[in-house]
Order: sequence, then structure tokens, then C-alpha cells
Amino acid sequence: LPSQFSGLLGPVYRRGNLNFTRDGSALVSPVGNRISVFDLKNNKCETFPLATRLNIVCVGLSPDGSLAILIDEEGAALLISLIGKCVIHHFYFQKPVHSVSFSPDGKKFVITKDNVALMYHAPGRKREFNAFVLDKTYYGPYDETTCIDWTDDSKCFAVGSKDMSTWVFGAERWANLIYYSLGGHKDIIVACFFEENSLDLYTISQDAALCVWQCDTELDGLKPMPPKDADREKNAAKNDEEFLEEPKGEEIRGKANPNEQETRNKVKYSRVAKYFFNKEGDFNNLTSAAYHKKTHLLVTGFASGIFHLHELPDFNLIHSLSISDQRIASISINCTGDWIAFGCSGLGQLLVWEWQSESYVLKQQGHFNSMVSLAYSPDGQYIVTGGEDGKVKVWNTSSSFCFVTFTEHTSGVTAVTFTSNGYVILSASLDGTVRAFDLHRYRNFRTFTSPRPSQFSCLAVDSSGEIVSAGSQDSFEIFIWSMQSGRLLDVLSGHEGPISSLSFNPMKCVLASASWDKTVKLWDMLDSWRTKETLILNSDVLVVAFRPDGKELAVAALNGQITFWDHENAVQTGSIEGRHDLQMGRKELDKITAKQAAKGKSFTTLCYSADGQSILAGGLSKFVCIYNVKEQILMKKFEISCNFSLDAMEEYLDRRKMTEFGSMALIDEGAGGEDGVAIPLPGVKRGDMSYRHFKPEIRVTCLRFSPTGRSWAATTTEGLLIYSLDSGLIFDPFELDIDVTPSNIHKTLHQKEYTMAIIMAFKLNEKKLIQEVIEAVPSNEVDVVCSSLPDLYVEKVLEFLASAFEISCHLEFYLIWAHKLLMLHGQKLKTRSVKLLPVIQFLQKSIQRHFEDVSKLCEWNIYNIKYALAISQQRGMKRLAEETADEDDLDSDSDYLM
Repeated sequence: LPSQFSGLLGPVYRRGNLNFTRDGSALVSPVGNRISVFDLKNNKCETFPLATRLNIVCVGLSPDGSLAILIDEEGAALLISLIGKCVIHHFYFQKPVHSVSFSPDGKKFVITKDNVALMYHAPGRKREFNAFVLDKTYYGPYDETTCIDWTDDSKCFAVGSKDMSTWVFGAERWANLIYYSLGGHKDIIVACFFEENSLDLYTISQDAALCVWQCDTELDGLKPMPPKDADREKNAAKNDEEFLEEPKGEEIRGKANPNEQETRNKVKYSRVAKYFFNKEGDFNNLTSAAYHKKTHLLVTGFASGIFHLHELPDFNLIHSLSISDQRIASISINCTGDWIAFGCSGLGQLLVWEWQSESYVLKQQGHFNSMVSLAYSPDGQYIVTGGEDGKVKVWNTSSSFCFVTFTEHTSGVTAVTFTSNGYVILSASLDGTVRAFDLHRYRNFRTFTSPRPSQFSCLAVDSSGEIVSAGSQDSFEIFIWSMQSGRLLDVLSGHEGPISSLSFNPMKCVLASASWDKTVKLWDMLDSWRTKETLILNSDVLVVAFRPDGKELAVAALNGQITFWDHENAVQTGSIEGRHDLQMGRKELDKITAKQAAKGKSFTTLCYSADGQSILAGGLSKFVCIYNVKEQILMKKFEISCNFSLDAMEEYLDRRKMTEFGSMALIDEGAGGEDGVAIPLPGVKRGDMSYRHFKPEIRVTCLRFSPTGRSWAATTTEGLLIYSLDSGLIFDPFELDIDVTPSNIHKTLHQKEYTMAIIMAFKLNEKKLIQEVIEAVPSNEVDVVCSSLPDLYVEKVLEFLASAFEISCHLEFYLIWAHKLLMLHGQKLKTRSVKLLPVIQFLQKSIQRHFEDVSKLCEWNIYNIKYALAISQQRGMKRLAEETADEDDLDSDSDYLM
């Protein structure tokens, strides 16, 4: 079964700082407690299969692009390899960290927490037991430190603080550099930047002011500390460390107001200019900034969603644009200075803007509220999702990007589905409409409504794509429409409670409807829509699902049971008691334990696997359960999230958060945040007074298995999670014999016994070896080899071809293989169509993707050839016209002479 986490679709940015990779072609974005890498040149997105315990607040990338440090809300850090996509080391900084930055030479990195800056030796230079070794601790600011920037030669770094000062520190001890603060601001320092190859500094504060600081010393003018003084200071630091539980490294303390004697013959800073950005309104605070040293380009983002581009040091405005109505939380510029990335945490927007051409390189946004439903396209290439924000989004599973968003609904979307041809999407909403969208023209071409306004809670479409049905949660009726005419065909009444779920039998025109009245009704669409059968259960029914072959019906009820029915004979064939497997978490404000709360919980979504042998179930819990239908036992339990920033994640309450007055969660700590309410003085009001901090609850709202059988997806509080078959190297032999070895396979191949070599390669089941053997078969021999393949191996070759299409460049060769196999073994394969359907759909998905790419290229080439021919014809006609004109002139001249 697919069990490897392969992607997170939906959210593209939550909070934290954005970073471009070393070559500037990919963007690293923190998404909750995971990180996603957006490859902007190849148009792909990948979410790493690793996660922190809480939401990530800052990310630091090493200059060589091989390592990254992820730090969460409580200061727990992960050192990860961006190449191997794995965790190398765990570390805990004890307190929340505001920013992290590697030195340009990659030897050190600095983190800021509380009012100190800590410098560590960068990991990975040599094989050390502890990857995080503290070098120096810098004291100076009176309030929390906010930002860091390094000089190009890694000799010094600057630290900004909430006490409105900026401090310049040395990575080594310099004799002529004393550490003192630079003032000049009236608000929190948002960012500070060194000029290229210089100690000149720019500081930017939240009240949209920029100070330009000029240094009287060049970087080369920094003098090293005399050896005696340096040794004395190191020894003093070592003596102090002997009495400390935790080593602090070398302690360096800056002075806010050094006297004249201390500043004599030392590095001096002077403020040469102070500029103010155009402020629009009282609340338009400057929230983020980035500076590109080579092009002297300064980008600043504001709370109103506006950003400015300035050229420094003259402060010339190049460009100003509003990209959102939410605060810009993070800005990053790539190494060439062409692309600027913006992250807006309010709506979860991620934008990459090419400022010279004034165009978007990337523009992505997830659902503002949680996703409610999802559906796979018949070929498994696309996923459609519906959210509480009323949007319907379509995602490409291979690139993980959303390529179209439909915003016609005026209320939350409750259900989405594809028709059998894969080009029409249907969505039901609480606004009382069911809408049909065309994926060719990207438009809403049908809107289905009921005679009286009804809130639709579920949706189903039959296998022909002609009959559309939706269930109402307020009038207890089921509405049937025709897709072609858009007319309401009938209203099915009979249920005595809200309709909770609808499902069409894939093989027959039979509709199953579930309701809170403890019944499941089966309606025959061809028999004037009369009730065919009524199944009575012990509890309110929440969801129904047909097996892919249509011979079994699964029903989940409010008592936590999943029951299986032979709907032809109205006989129950089995049941699973699943309440104990849900394993609820306890919310922070719950008065009862998780065990007691679980007694009233149940599965809210069901889905059969592509082969119908397993069933997936999920609900108001962080677990997804996979059951074997035949044996009725739990096969596997997936923990879909380990993010403790979400509510209901812990089974027991944390006693450290309990006081004599109740839970600490009752205190609204978020009220003093960056975008919340800040009341520094009596009578002074700032920010949104209605802002409240809350933790979203973890839940699984919808589960769907891919028709290809290689992956399944779940819409959760975190987004759309996709789990696929493990693509790593696994030794999984099939009918292995003692003589089947790689050397024997190569020998057989050399003797041109291709069929035997293929069978032996599949027995060993190593992908690279299979590819080598199949590609060694001459194209004129493919027909003979295909006809002599045993039936058992035809299926395996087809499955290999489907996966090979995705990575191989030998398109025509593999198409010949697929064509010959299907033509020669088509009849035999048809008898096992139900079992083979996932493999065939996987093959179709791979071929379809190539077809779309190649057809676009062919159309473009045809257009270019036609254009070239038209131009050549035009020129030929022009030349002909000129020649005839010349001939006429000659004739007239000769007539005149005569």
C-alpha cells in the first residue's frame, strides 16, 4: 500500500523567512512545520518528508546550498541536508529564536534570541559529535534582537533590536572595533544591511524610516587583536565556564555609550542621511525588507500589501506596487537580483515577481480556510479541492501546482467530483448551487439550482456523466439534474433527516444515499427513480462508498462502526468497530479526557483502495486507518501530522500549562503579536482590536485513493497530503530462483534470448536492471518478445512501462512496447480488467502527459512553419509583382522608341 509521504498541496507559505537557493532558480518556503522547495525553472514543487514539532519561524541556508537550519516556535532546531532531504541533527536553543544567518564563508552562523546574539561553528566542516558548537555570545541590546546581516568577508555582522538600536559586532576580536550601538530610529529595527565589500550600513525601522551609516574604516583596515590580550580574554572566559552548567562560549559585551578615550583611534560610524518611505495611513507599518548588494536594490514590504523598490544610496524610487491586501511577512531576492519573492502569511500567498519585466514568475495561494473535499481525475493526473472559502482549485499531481481557481461560489464548498471523461468538474456548495466547470476553457458552463433555496451537503455523478445528484441538509431531499440540458429531472424524498452522503455505483445506475435518519436508501435511476432498497442501521449514517467493482457498499455510522453490505441482496457481510482506532487528542480547553471524548466520535470519510481490497477511514483525529476488508482488521495507522501548533494533538493535558485558575490556553497571548493589538500606553490604540489568537484543530475531512493505485490523498487542517508508493531502492524479488543473478541475466541478454532475460530481470525485480534489459531489445524484435511473454509478466511489464514513461526520454520505443502488449494481450487483459484497471490508468496518465507536451510543441512548430511559408509566399508575390512592373516599363520604353 502507498505509505511514503510524497507531497503537500494547498498551503504554499505560512510564516517565517523565504530563501532562494544558491543558483537562484529555486525558492525554499516554510509551510507550517514542513518546508517546500519551488523549482521555478522546471515548474515543480517538492515538500520534504521531514517535520519539526511546531510551526517553523526561521530558516537559514548555508552558502553552498547543501545544509539548512529549521527553527520552530519554541527554539527547537533541525539541521537538514537539502541534498539527501533528511535530518542530520536535533538541537534545542531553550528559547524562541527570531532569526538565523550563515556567514558568507560558511564557517559560522549566528542566531538571535532574547537580547543576545549567539555565534556557532557551522556544522559539516569536520566530523564532529555535536554539530552545534557555541563560539561566542554577544550582549548589548536591551530588548529582543530581530535581524542579522553579515559583511561580505565574514569579519563582522550587524544585529538589529526592538530597543531601536543596531549593533555592529566582529566575528573575531578586532583591536580597532569596539561594539557600540547606532541609534537614530523611533521604532523597532526591521532590517539592517551592509553595503558590498564595506562596513557602511543601512538600517530600516518599522515606522518606515531608513538611516544611512558611513564608516570611516574599510574592511581591510580592521586590525587583529594582539595575541596577549586575546589569550587573556579567552582564559577569563574559560574560568567562567567552569562554574556554569551550560557553556556560553566567549562572552562579548557591547557598550551603549562608550567614553571618548575608548573611541579614540577606533572605527567610527556617522549618519549621513535619513529617508522616509511614503506612509499611507497610521497602520501602514514597514514589515519586511531585503537588499541586493550588487545591484544596490532595496525592496520593502508594508502591512497594507504594498511593496517599494528603491535604488540605494540615493533612495531613488524604481517601482511601487500593491500585491495583496495582507501584510507582507517576508521578502527575498535571488542571487542575480532579477526575481523577488514575497510571502503573505494572512492568506498564505507566495509570489515571485520579476521586477524588470514587471511579470509574475510564480503566483500561488492555498485555500484561506480549511479544505473540505477532494477528488482525483480518472487518469490520476489532477486533483480538485473545495474549501470553506468558496474556492474550487485544480492541482497538477506531477508539479504540485494549482493551475486554475474557480471563485463563482459565494459560500463554502462541501463536495467536488470529476465526471468520467475527466474534463468536467462538479462542485456543491452551501450557497444553494451545484456548478459544472469546463477544464478546456476554464469556465462555469452549468449552474444547477433547486426550486426552493437549499444548502447542498453532498454530491454524486453517475459513470456516464449525464446524471448529477446533490443532497440537501435542510429540506432532506435529493435533487437530480441532467448535465446536458441543466434541467431538474426529479426530487427524491423519503429521508427524514439531513442527507449526509451520496454515492453512485460505478457499474450500474444505482444511487446510494445516507442520512441522519439511520437509513441508507438505494435508488434505481432507470426504474423511474423508485427506491430499490432501504438499509436500516443502528445509528446516524455519515458516509457511504461503493467498491470500485460496484459489488459492495461500505457505510460509516455515528457509533464508530464501518459496516459492509451486499446491496443486491440487502445483506450485511461484515463490520469493523473503529472507534478505538480513531484515538482522539485532547483539546487545550476540553473539560473531559481524550478517552471519554472518543466515545462520541466516528469516521466522517471513507474510501476504497483502487483494487477494492482495503478501505481508508478518517475523521476528527490525526490518524488515518487502513483496514483489510476481507479480514476486517486494521492493517496500518497513519499519523498525518506531528505539528503541535495544532489543537487536539496531545492525548493528555500538559500539567505545566495548568494553573490554580485553569489552563494557560485561556490567556489570549496572540493579542500582542505583530498584527494584533499593541497598547504601549494608556489611551493609545493600535492594530485590529478584534484580533484573537487561536489554534486550528487537527482533522481529516476527505480521503480519496488515486485511480492509478499508486497514491492516496487526504484533505486535512494542514492541507492536502499525498502518500505514494515508496520509490526508494527496495529488494522485492518475485519467484526468485538460485540461478537468477545479474551476471546470468547479462549472459542471457548477450545470447539474444530477450524473453528469458526479461523474465529473469522481473524475478530479481531491480528497476535499473529491468530498464537495461528492456532497452536492449531491438525495436524490430519487440513484436516477437511481446507475443512470447507469459500472461503473469505482461501486467508487470505494463506497470514498468507506465513508470518508465515519467522519467525516460525513449518515448517512441516505450510506445511501441505498450502498443504491442495491448494489441497482442488485450482480450486476456480484459477478463481481469477490475484488477488491472489501476495499472492501465497509470499508463494512460503517463502517456497523456507526454501527449499534451508533444502536441503543444507540434502545434507551435506547425504555426511557425505556416508563418514562415506565408512570409515567403508574400515575398515571392512581391518579387513577381516587381518583375512584371519592370517588364511593363521595358515594353513601354521600346514602344516609345519605335
